[in-house]
Amino acid sequence: MKRIIIFLAITFGITFSLEFGLLYPLFMAADQNPTFALVYQLLLSTMMLIPALGALLTRLISKEGLRQAMIKPQGKGRAVKYFLIAWFGPAVLTTLGAILYFCLNPADFDPAMATYKASLASQMQAASPNTTLSEATIAMIGPIQLVVAVLFSPILNSIFCFGEEWGWRGYLVPKLNERLSFIPTVLISGVIWGLWHAPVINLGHNYGFGYHGYPWLGIAAMCLFCVVLGTLFSYLTIKTHSCLPAVIGHGAVNGFASAPLLFSLSGGDPFIGPLPVGLVGGSAFIVVALVICVRMRKDPGFKTPAAVADAPPVHSASRPDPADLDSFLGAVGPLVGTDHSTGIDSYRITTNDDLYVITGSSSNKGINYILHGA
Repeated sequence: MKRIIIFLAITFGITFSLEFGLLYPLFMAADQNPTFALVYQLLLSTMMLIPALGALLTRLISKEGLRQAMIKPQGKGRAVKYFLIAWFGPAVLTTLGAILYFCLNPADFDPAMATYKASLASQMQAASPNTTLSEATIAMIGPIQLVVAVLFSPILNSIFCFGEEWGWRGYLVPKLNERLSFIPTVLISGVIWGLWHAPVINLGHNYGFGYHGYPWLGIAAMCLFCVVLGTLFSYLTIKTHSCLPAVIGHGAVNGFASAPLLFSLSGGDPFIGPLPVGLVGGSAFIVVALVICVRMRKDPGFKTPAAVADAPPVHSASRPDPADLDSFLGAVGPLVGTDHSTGIDSYRITTNDDLYVITGSSSNKGINYILHGA
């Protein structure tokens, strides 16, 4: 708990200090000076690096170091599918939510992207009055943006997204999940993640201004969205023992989230859709999050060895000599931890598509092991 408090104090302290001290003044002056607007956008992106800084400083202050850094995936073969889910899943789920929104609001559907094309032409004209793009060229830009968003945005956005994910999923989630089950872990970490966005929500990020209940409704909606999205990212992290799939997934969300606006006449409603931050636009993400919660009810996640030892065994074995440990475990993952009060060690291993936790206690008579299905 002490490390969690240190991490949150550093992360929120640095973030809020920079946002209230620099970001807010830049935002107020952005309309008067384009340079301020550019610096504002750069600083806003830089805020994403602070959770990683918080995690690093906490590891140094608490002398935890970089052990169990949650970066290198375990089980390379089985990790591939989770990277693929992270890469393409957000685009699929965003598209499904947008389809539902447009089915419920057919008058807002613009299959020819006429509103988007007109807005793009206006922006190009304002930026370069002497340059005129043909209708064919303008028509090609939208589809190209969609392809780039799906195929390249997960990597293009990865540096800044790593800043968030190594902090939230790579540090906070494992620390919470050591003592809490999956559902409380994603609920608490998701709300914390959402509240961390509160200052920029107050600046209109995602939900704009002037809506009923501003800015508290927007902050609450962001917390809900972060719980839903954090459930998917936490699942990917736990299954691979790495925050990298979450980094890819976060980059994919940031790159593709605005795609449904290309087909909207009105721009939609941020609390409804077609963007995934709305209830309807994000409905596919919500369904997936619920399915994950059902599937993860019995997953030991990152629980401490003592907690894992309480799980019902699916197999047990005994070896007469501690020297047989390596041969018994085979391709074993790193040591999860040791409960010094009980002498129980925990290791994570993968067998085909199944993840297991092995707990063992040594004595003069040998080592006893229990294999728990994860």
